Amino acid sequence: MPDQLDQAAQCLKEGGLVAFPTETVFGLGAIANNEAAVQSVFKTKGRPNDNPLIIHVASIESVHHYAASVSPLAQALMEKFWPGPLTIILPIKTGTFAPAATAGQNTAGFRMPDQDQTLALIDKVGFPLVGPSANLSGKPSPTSLAHVLHDFNGKIAGVVANQAELTAIGVESTVVLPLADHIEILRPGHVTVNMIEEAIGVPAHVRTAAEQLANQAIMSPGVKYRHYSPKQPVYLMAFDHTLEDWQEEIDKFPEAVAILAYQDHITSLQNHQKVVASYSLGKKGDWESATRHLFAGLRALEESSAKILMVQGLDPKVADHQAYMNRLSKAATHVL
Repeated sequence: MPDQLDQAAQCLKEGGLVAFPTETVFGLGAIANNEAAVQSVFKTKGRPNDNPLIIHVASIESVHHYAASVSPLAQALMEKFWPGPLTIILPIKTGTFAPAATAGQNTAGFRMPDQDQTLALIDKVGFPLVGPSANLSGKPSPTSLAHVLHDFNGKIAGVVANQAELTAIGVESTVVLPLADHIEILRPGHVTVNMIEEAIGVPAHVRTAAEQLANQAIMSPGVKYRHYSPKQPVYLMAFDHTLEDWQEEIDKFPEAVAILAYQDHITSLQNHQKVVASYSLGKKGDWESATRHLFAGLRALEESSAKILMVQGLDPKVADHQAYMNRLSKAATHVL
């Protein structure tokens, strides 16, 4: 393992691209002060250049070397949630990072991932890494080594492997903007409004898509563009649909169907003559399992012979469900 990390770190120092695991999804890493390397991330992913990248650091203390200022609220967020799935938007010192990394803005999103190998990798490189999801832009994010290799085998220098079958959380980090007296959530994730308010003691507000796009500059990834989409159309099934509703909708389709749902629905529907593939989100009501398996399920079913993917929705009013529903809503082409 040390040899693998040494080799990966040397490659990154030389401007190469190396994917790395985190607790959320795999990231496509490049050293954050090398403009050519960062531009290569955009080119390799097919990512729009106005979509900023998150800066991955190895410690809370290191942020103060790169941020122009760190407010008490931002410091409290770091101390409470790092290492972990929270990205914090901060003003940066001029000339710190490659301009492409921040889409030319004077702010950057900082995150300290909860993954020992990746923290050690950043330490060995000696400088923060950019790390957008290691997938082709617009496709479901990668939550396993196999997903990264599917998209980038032979296109990047390598991947730092992890031992788990899937990453622990399965969707990208929560992105927040600390303001004077409250916190704006730019992208929902595992760290919810309730968790932030309880931990920090100030209000938190989730910006709507309209509020995000009203700003001239997009401060957070995952806001402006369509994401997470397999090649087939995705039909989002509302959380309150009954089994009978599912059966009726399946019957309406002339094409073969694949189902991504809790196991109880899979068990009941997998023998339907039009259902050619299925993937379980886990036990009914286990939102953490559903979130962890969402991208893996979309990727698995994309490889099936199905022409349509039907995916189970969760209750969007429940704070713990919002990360799952945010990603699924962006992947969906229809809502039933």
